[in-house]
Amino acid sequence: MNSFNLWFQTARPRTLPLSVSGILIGFALSPKAGLKFPLVMLGCILTTLLFQILSNFANDLGDGLKGTDNQGRIGPERAVQSGRISAHAMKRAVVLLSLASMLSAGFLLYFALPNLSNSGLLFYSVLAVLCVLAAITYTVGKRAYGYHGGGDLMVFLFFGFVAVVGTRHLFVSAFGLYEILGAVAIGSWSTMVLNLNNMRDINNDAVAGKRTLVVMLGGTRAKTYQYMLFLAASGAWFNLLVGIALQQNALVLLAGIPLISLTLHSICTGLSATR
Repeated sequence: MNSFNLWFQTARPRTLPLSVSGILIGFALSPKAGLKFPLVMLGCILTTLLFQILSNFANDLGDGLKGTDNQGRIGPERAVQSGRISAHAMKRAVVLLSLASMLSAGFLLYFALPNLSNSGLLFYSVLAVLCVLAAITYTVGKRAYGYHGGGDLMVFLFFGFVAVVGTRHLFVSAFGLYEILGAVAIGSWSTMVLNLNNMRDINNDAVAGKRTLVVMLGGTRAKTYQYMLFLAASGAWFNLLVGIALQQNALVLLAGIPLISLTLHSICTGLSATR
């Protein structure tokens, strides 16, 4: 594998669409305003992608240094774990991505200035710093919150509320119920992905001292928690679509089609698990 492909795979491209989903919902809830500021839209997407890649690199580094990524891990082999990328090189990449993320956020806020008050500008500036810190400290450091059951809450907040609500209010100031429903749906679905990964790694994480919420709950309760997240996400998404369909355009209900497949999959998975 050449150097570019190695770093590309380490960025975990499969996770990137999920990181952008909340941004797209934020755009969808403010379509006219968003189209008036295309550079803000592009800035949101680029900044979010950089935050996600930064998180993936930092996760690879933190779990690699702590020994959590080892031969007992069921998931894909990581770069630092395998030695294909040294810890020193990964640390430099984390620093560079942190700077790139902040630079991208700075340009984003510059183009969004016509819509922001001074307090709004300060809020988003602090939020950008918090996003960088959250991305890094998930697994890096002695008090990494991912090792103390904090990963689920942070994913729910950043993938859901920061992405959806934060994006929408770069364009409009009024709060509404729909953005909350969108944030709950995206946040819950994103947390489901994390929970599945943690259920996969429950035994290895427990031995390595990584106390994810799954390790704390145990396998059976973690499955129940997964279905609770599914119900929260599905309920929020259904109400969001129905509300918009009744007030604006019934075609938005087409966005509920994937929910049918996800529901059937969840039911079938639950039935097979009880046999």
